[in-house]
Parts: sequence; C-alpha cells; structure tokens
Amino acid sequence: MAHQNVFSGNPLDRAGDLRNDPDWLAEQEANPEAQSMVLWEGRPLVEETADGPRLAWLSLKHARDMVPDRDVFLGLWKAAPVFAVEFEGSLDPAEGPVRGLGAFHEMRAAAAILPAQDAAMAGGAKSLFDWRRKHGFCANCGTLSETASGGWKRRCPACGTEHFPRVDPVTIMLPVYKGGAEPVCLLGRQAAWAPGRMSALAGFLEPGESIEEACAREVKEEAGLTVIDAVYHSSQPWPFPSQLMIGLIAEVSDDQARPDQTELESVAWLTRAEARAVLAGAHPTIQAPPPFAIAHSLIKAWAEEA
Repeated sequence: MAHQNVFSGNPLDRAGDLRNDPDWLAEQEANPEAQSMVLWEGRPLVEETADGPRLAWLSLKHARDMVPDRDVFLGLWKAAPVFAVEFEGSLDPAEGPVRGLGAFHEMRAAAAILPAQDAAMAGGAKSLFDWRRKHGFCANCGTLSETASGGWKRRCPACGTEHFPRVDPVTIMLPVYKGGAEPVCLLGRQAAWAPGRMSALAGFLEPGESIEEACAREVKEEAGLTVIDAVYHSSQPWPFPSQLMIGLIAEVSDDQARPDQTELESVAWLTRAEARAVLAGAHPTIQAPPPFAIAHSLIKAWAEEA
C-alpha cells in the first residue's frame, strides 16, 4: 500500500450499502453496544489514558441524551455500531455535560497527539458535520432538506433531489529541479503563516482539469515554473473542511522561480541536506510543515531518496 498519511487509515467498516436501509440503521441505533465519539464545533473529545491520548467514547444513548438529533453513523467496529455527536455553541461542554471525561482539542492539535486510527475517525466525523451544517437546504429548489443514510445523505422532501457529502480535490506538489550541480526542491511561503514556515505548493483542481494539468497550472501560477513530469506519491483526507490532498513530486524545467506575491510571498530552493535540516528543525530560517501534513511527507520522501 502507498504511504499512509494522518487522517487516512480509518479502521471502520463504513457499511455503505447497509446504512441506506432505515430498518437496519434503527437496529444499530438500538444496539446496546453502540458507542459514540463526541465533538464540539469540530473539536474531538480526547481523554488521557495509560497508553497516551485517545478519543473518548460514550454509549450512544448517553451521547444522544446530551445532544439529541446531532449524530451521524460512522460505521462498524468488529460488528459494533459507531456514531459521532457534535455539540454546537460557544460554551465548552467539558465544563458542563462531559466534565471529567476529557478535553476538546482543535483538530490539528488532536492529529498531532492521537493514534492514527483515532485521528482518521475523528477527521471523517468532522467533515460530515461540516457538510451537514453548511448544506441544510436543497441546492436545486431551496427547501430544507432531511438527513438520510445515517448522515451520509440529505434528501429534499419537495423535489426529491439527493445530496451527498462533497470532497474537494487539491493537488499538493513538491517542485524539484535536477539540472544543477545537485537536485533541489522548492518550498513556498504564504504571508499569513507563522514566521519561517514554508511548505509545498498546492491548489484546487478546476472543472475539466486532470490532476497533472492542475499541478502544472498551479506551479506556473504560483512560482512561474514549467512542470515537465509529475509522479504521484500519496493522498490525504484533509478535514478543513473536506479536501482530498493529492501529493505529487513535480519535476520542473528550470530553477528560475518567481513567487506570484498573491499565493506566495517568497520561495526557497533546498538541497536534500538542507531539506533534511528543515525537517529536523535545524535550519536557521525555515520551519517545516507539521508532521501530520502531507507536505511534510513529500519533503521527507524526496529528502531521503537515495
């Protein structure tokens, strides 16, 4: 299997066909073994255990008693149904209904401390709730839509249109140039990032565009470079709110990079040794993207290439 990034590797059986059956779903909801994770405005509830931070789990009944009509079905874990509920509002439930059960962590912070499978389940739940919150009305006729299939579908009672969670594809690429004294890779910096932070280049795919075409267009737009080859590395579900990051190593024709001053304010070419120093936190001016980001994986894969 390809490299597995954080937020991938969800261990649940999504039961994609079974969840469309209302009777089967009702049986899962009534199952005394049904359990639920808890989120608050996209932040998962995390508990400290002897083995380190883990998602906190409640019985589905307990979770529903606290948050009625705000749950989604996530799948099956060894035949036991798994759900998620989400609190909304500005008041931290850890100071109220779930006091003593853990603390809510912003999803990026949670990804840095949770086991991979926990992060994958939490990220998927966050994306579902984000979609549900923003797509309450039918895009076809404007009528308030209804939840179906355990939260994986919304159905319009007026025109019958069915709506499904969207995933926005994004190409994220590490430009590399091989024509100099030694190979180098390019990192870019957005003005809004923390001082010193640099990363791979990225951009959304547009309608009618292939992955390779989007990669070439974004590198040309952001850094003025021409892509002559692009090799797939891996992908990453990115729940901010619901993107699929498609990771590529993109060979470019020259090293005359010019940041566009819109997406990127500056760029830097790095040798493999310099890239390894960035990843190790030893570079004097450049900070790496966080380890849970696919950009970190792309830089690491190239820097450690034989």
